[in-house]
Amino acid sequence: MILETSIIVIYSISLVLIFLYALAQLNLLFNYLSSKKTEDHCPKLDLSNPDEVPYITIQLPVYNEMYVMERLLDNIALIEYPKNKLEIQVLDDSTDETVESTRLHIEKLQATGLDIKQITRTDRKGFKAGALKEGLEVAKGEIIAIFDSDFLPQSDWLKRTVPYFKDEAIGVVQTRWGHINRNYSILTRIQAFALDAHFTLEQTGRNSKGHFINFNGTAGLWRKACIIDSGNWEGDTLTEDLDLSYRAQLKNWKFKYLEDVETPAELPIVISAARSQQFRWNKGGAENFRKMLGRVISSDNISPKTKVHGVLHLLNSTMFLNVLIVGVLSIPMLYIKNEYAHLRPYFYVMSFFVMSTIIFFICYWFMFKNIYGGGFKNFFRYIGMFFVFFSIAMGFSLHNSIAVLEGHLGKKSEFVRTPKFNISKYKDNWKNNKYMKKTVSVHVVFEGLLMLYFAFGLYSAFVVGNQGGDFGLFPFHLMLCIGFGYVFFKSLASKV
Repeated sequence: MILETSIIVIYSISLVLIFLYALAQLNLLFNYLSSKKTEDHCPKLDLSNPDEVPYITIQLPVYNEMYVMERLLDNIALIEYPKNKLEIQVLDDSTDETVESTRLHIEKLQATGLDIKQITRTDRKGFKAGALKEGLEVAKGEIIAIFDSDFLPQSDWLKRTVPYFKDEAIGVVQTRWGHINRNYSILTRIQAFALDAHFTLEQTGRNSKGHFINFNGTAGLWRKACIIDSGNWEGDTLTEDLDLSYRAQLKNWKFKYLEDVETPAELPIVISAARSQQFRWNKGGAENFRKMLGRVISSDNISPKTKVHGVLHLLNSTMFLNVLIVGVLSIPMLYIKNEYAHLRPYFYVMSFFVMSTIIFFICYWFMFKNIYGGGFKNFFRYIGMFFVFFSIAMGFSLHNSIAVLEGHLGKKSEFVRTPKFNISKYKDNWKNNKYMKKTVSVHVVFEGLLMLYFAFGLYSAFVVGNQGGDFGLFPFHLMLCIGFGYVFFKSLASKV
């Protein structure tokens, strides 16, 4: 009975943590909806007055970006802003032939009168954080805009964002990510679905009530004084953006999130690229939980509610670990429930997962409706999208849980860039991309085994107990089986 009790306790704790996270998401939904009824009275700079135009430095941290480098530079060259108040730094850590091709392209842009320069380093110390920090040392701008290599800001992007720095307390302005290849495949659709939830529900929901949000690493601007005051960029976590964001807000710098300013970008189109990105984001989140938890809890500058949201925000990635625990233990729980009749009332705790799922379903519907519109047709489309998203997200839970555990345990790893493709049509060939990994992770084998494990869970629904089976967990096991199956087969196919 000790084993059964241990399973029940661990399972229940994970379910309750997921439920608490769902309640936090519900609160963010209320915040988001109330923010739509509030007018923005933030003071703005008058960029038509030369005396109010701040000097801007655009930083482009890049590393071996053969397929998107030319597109990036040509797009940034179209940015509308007074040339005497704008410089562009190409922070080039590349180690391949793109160093030379980038240099030649920059020379062509310099000939047009654009203040653009290539900054290279002899090593990648601190990875992206190190490059940003080194560029900051020589940056002319009082405001620093940052774009990753796959982002394509509109030409009026600075005109729509810079004015918010009139308030001297604002340290960061962050914009919403768009997706130029949203409809490329199921993989890009579910990534867009997840990111849309973050950039509508979460960022607006937190920012509208003064809770901590994060600079998303790109498509945003920093006040240079804020970066310096907050301790500058640090490379001791894989998500240097989240790290500096929390340090800045703990020093009372304000963040301004602009949902209405969309900055288009490219989503990873192959699962190996998505895996590397997910691993970095989730491990970095866990690393920042270790680094920032004590500072957030002990801070005298923030309210208890902001502390709660801050802790749950830092625990975002850890939810994957809880989902994996609940999934793996749900099959033993099915047998325990039907073996020990006297414990059946206790199993009402399983309803926590159903309630959490319903909350997520409601929250994400408002996000989906905001982007695609309402109506029955879009609602039924949403139901299918939610099912696919939830299934595949759970299919990533093993991979992301390993990242989370490494982050919590303090295991260090290299900053692995996400390969870019510059491909928008499904028929375009991506298999010759020189930056793709050529080997299959050993994790994929275990994902295949988990697919079979949850297929056994589906079978178990028919045979447990003595009253014709128990189908309460059947939908859950079906989604897990589909999710792990998708991740397993897609991971194998991407190497063929």
